[in-house]
Order: sequence, then structure tokens, then C-alpha cells
Amino acid sequence: MGDPTRVRVVGPLAGYVDGFHLELQRQGYRSNPQCDQLRLMAHVSRWMAEQGLGVGDLTPVRVQEFLAARRAAGYTLWLSTKGVAPLLAHLRRLGAVPAPEPPAAPTPAEQVLERFRAYLAEERGLAPSTVESDLHVARLFLATRPRVADLGLAELRAADVVGFVLAECRCRSAASAGYVPTGLRAFLRFCFLDGLTPTPLAGAVPSAARRRPVLPKALEPAEVAALLGSCDAESTFGRRDLAVLTVLVRLGLRAGEVAALRLGDVDWRAGELLVRGKGPKLARLPLPVDVGRTIAGWLTGGRPTCEAREVFTRVRDPHRGLSSAGVSAIVRAACTRAGVSEAHAHRLRHTAATQMLRAGAGLVEIGQVLRHESVLTTSIYAKPRKLHRTRAKAQVGWS
Repeated sequence: MGDPTRVRVVGPLAGYVDGFHLELQRQGYRSNPQCDQLRLMAHVSRWMAEQGLGVGDLTPVRVQEFLAARRAAGYTLWLSTKGVAPLLAHLRRLGAVPAPEPPAAPTPAEQVLERFRAYLAEERGLAPSTVESDLHVARLFLATRPRVADLGLAELRAADVVGFVLAECRCRSAASAGYVPTGLRAFLRFCFLDGLTPTPLAGAVPSAARRRPVLPKALEPAEVAALLGSCDAESTFGRRDLAVLTVLVRLGLRAGEVAALRLGDVDWRAGELLVRGKGPKLARLPLPVDVGRTIAGWLTGGRPTCEAREVFTRVRDPHRGLSSAGVSAIVRAACTRAGVSEAHAHRLRHTAATQMLRAGAGLVEIGQVLRHESVLTTSIYAKPRKLHRTRAKAQVGWS
């Protein structure tokens, strides 16, 4: 294992070594990655000395020149801006090197989209995924408007709205067409509130044809056992993955909700878990014994010591909280190990609901655990209940 204190830095950056070393430790970097970052710092400093540069001369252009020189010298690692990002971030926090050039002035469309983003996230309190979906539709719609300062929104008519929806839905599947009218209605409501359109046009948006919701196929109990059994409970990765999978399949949390769990959200004394749902919504769920046991196993026998407050973190450096994509990646990797057909995190949510249904739970109870706003959302599970009862009657000779 390398010793970071033995890395020697000479040149303009020599006075920043101790501070950068402490910053790497604070972020949870282990000894070898610390050595890698400090050696990279030493190379940057030597190159700056050769070029006659001071710390304040380390502009983005100079960084690219250094990376080109590093590649030309035959180095095979840390050859992109991402590699020097930790060092640059530290120096910029200290004000030692200039910040990147500010982006070009936003276009009229970008200004409108930024205000729309703030409206969705701050005033309506929508989940990030919903915000991005509505923004995507708004971006597509604005791309059809004239390239003038006001985008021609004051002259917008119902026929323009209908034409856009028809054109977009015509080239989409029935499953993906539904979010176009939803996103456009949200954008047109904002436009009226923001004074961009003189009349409310959200009512002019036609509805997309809706298919009856299809319940995703739940994993069978044997498949769930195989997923959990594929995690090596003796390894750090295995303890984390087992805890994540258990939370998903037992409590039916969404991937984003698992990623958002913080250390203070686990109330060990009361046996409860605080769940941060869509937008600003909070809910408390009972903490089953097996879920608590796997979380405790990860926290006491695997989770790295770091400043991150999330329950589930990266095992490798830097130690920060998992993202929603990271949670889904854990599920896919477990499917591969267990020989189960690939599933996403949301499929485990439906698996949890199906398990509750098979255990005799009612739709209201399932809706409470899944935190559905409407019983209509939970009613999708009514069809499997009818099928289950029909099969049960057939098995005992009823017909």
C-alpha cells in the first residue's frame, strides 16, 4: 500500500500539498488513490515550472495543454479533465486558480426553460424525474417556435398546440406518447402564469389514447431468494448489495428513495424508516427485522468511514452516496449473478406488492406501503387478486 506522505511535489503547487492531502482524506480516498492524485499533482507542478507558469496561470486552456503533454510523454492514466478534477476543484475553492469561463448568455428558450424548471421544482415540488420529463417536452415544443426574442408565444393558438401533440404522438409508441400531453399541459399552465401567453391554452391539449395499465411481471419467490443469495455477505460489496435488495423487495421503495435514505432516517429505537418520496413527500414505514438486520450489517461491517450522510454509498473512492442509477445497477448485477432475467429496481417494487397481495393484504394496505396517492393506482393489483382467487377455487374443486 502506498504512503501519500512520501510523494514529493516541487514547483508552484508545493505549498498546496498538505491541504490537498487533507481534502482527499476528508472525501474518503484510501492510501493508494491518494498517492495517485498526489503524483498527478506533482506532475502538474513540474510541468508548470517548466513552462514558467504560476498557480494563477492554470486556466482551462493550460490544463488541456498539460493533458496533451502528459499523453505525449507516454502516460496511460489520468489523461482527461476528469482525472485532474479533484485537484482543480480544491485549488478553485481556495481561489488559487481561476474559475472556468462563464457560459455564453442563455438563449430566450433557455431562459424560459430555466424559469419553468424553477416553477416545477420549487412551486409545485415535483420529483426530479417528473421535472426532467416535463422539461423535455417543453424543449421539444419550443424548438418548433420562431427564433425571435419572445418565441412567438404571445401569438400561440390552440391549433399550434394540437398540431404539435399529433406530430409527436404519431412517431411514438402508445406507451411513450402519454407523457407528451402531460408535459405540454404543465408547460402551457406555466406560460399563462408567467405572462408568456395571454390566454390559458392547457385545455387545448388533446389526450393521448390510453392503454389499460399492464402489471409488470413480479419475480417468483425462488427468484427473489436467488437474488438475495447471490450477494456475498462476507464482502463489503455483498453486504451493501444485500441491504439494498432487501429494502427494495421487502418495502417496495423506488430506486431514488433507496438512494435518498440518510443515516438519520433509520429510527432504530422506534423500528421505523423515514422515506423521502416524490417531491417533498415524507412517509414513515415500519422497519422489518430482516431489513434492519441487513442495513445494520452494511453500516457496521462494510460502509466506509466518510462524510456522506446517505445510508448507501460507493465502496470505491470517492465515497459518496449512491445514485438512482447505482441502485438499479446493483439489481441488474444481482440478476446476472443469480441467472435471473434482467430486472430493474422498479420491478422489485411490484414484486413487493405482489408478495403482500399473496399474503392476504388488501389494496388499501398495499397502497399505504407503496405510498400511492390514489387507490386507482393500486387497483392495478386487483386483477391478479381475482386470478389468484379463481385458481384457488379451481384447486379445491370449485367451478
